[in-house]
Amino acid sequence: MEQNNIMSFSGSVRFIDLFSGIGGIRLPFDELGYKCVFSSEWDKAACKTYEANFGDCPHGDITKIDEKNIPQHDLLLAGFPCQAFSIMGKMKGFSDTRGTMFFEIERILSYHKPKAILLENVKQLTTHDNGNTFKTILERLSALGYSVKYKVLNALDFGLPQKRERVIIVGFLDSELAEKFNFDFEKVPYNLATILEDDADIDASFFASEFIQKKRKLAAEGKKKFYPSVWHENKSGNISILDYSCALRTGASYNYLLVNGNRRFTPRELLRLQGFPDSYKIVVSYQEIRRQTGNSVAVPMIRMVAQKIDSLLGGEQHGASKAKRFEASCDKRTLSA
Repeated sequence: MEQNNIMSFSGSVRFIDLFSGIGGIRLPFDELGYKCVFSSEWDKAACKTYEANFGDCPHGDITKIDEKNIPQHDLLLAGFPCQAFSIMGKMKGFSDTRGTMFFEIERILSYHKPKAILLENVKQLTTHDNGNTFKTILERLSALGYSVKYKVLNALDFGLPQKRERVIIVGFLDSELAEKFNFDFEKVPYNLATILEDDADIDASFFASEFIQKKRKLAAEGKKKFYPSVWHENKSGNISILDYSCALRTGASYNYLLVNGNRRFTPRELLRLQGFPDSYKIVVSYQEIRRQTGNSVAVPMIRMVAQKIDSLLGGEQHGASKAKRFEASCDKRTLSA
């Protein structure tokens, strides 16, 4: 795909998908009929999954792409790298090269000035360096003319059995649109059973060894057990038995989350935990799917934010009609809560 191939779409909101991963932020906007005119992702395995599901391969490292070669767009989406701010990482923030990826977003915004932005990151971004990192981001967005609102949202409140808290930043060049935007969402109940596959259909390789299962059950002695459940082992070896999964993580032990204390999540279950439809194609190894879902976003959370952005960018009547099409699409493509 040529970097300077500026595509033209009439009658549709055009967006770009930066740090696109496997497309979790893009998916809800595709459902709304928006047109992705550019995407960028440096990880080759993630690009393979993205291309298999969206039909186009993301451009590579955004630091090597001139903003002039990025097509004009109305909306910028970016789940920029979070490891530099994550509590599971080293919390180096802007001193980590991954933390400087925000400034790549800034240079693109400065050149293109899209009407709206949607950014996603770990909740620790808001408190990193006593809040100074987040303050810098907000100040720079304001200097570019964006009026923004932000909130930490939890995937558990959007029908997913995964405790995953992320800060969502939404901004508009039109301050009146920003004023109208809000993060008021009705909570959707979750049900762990809806994402689980039948044990009888699962390959034996997903079951923990007899040693691990015995060790896990010994550590859980005296705790209330129920099924289905997720047994979570923290770094201290303490076991929590929950009706939801703790946040999926990249690089974590293969056995830190065990369904009913005896097996790992399958690739399909991992995608379901992030709200991807069952039609989503799996074209990489289990190791890569673990990494990709750990780096991805809760799709239903983004979907609800996308719907509100849509109602403002297109007008209330336009947004309402799109919402009907969106709901019909979701009935076909997503799991019921």
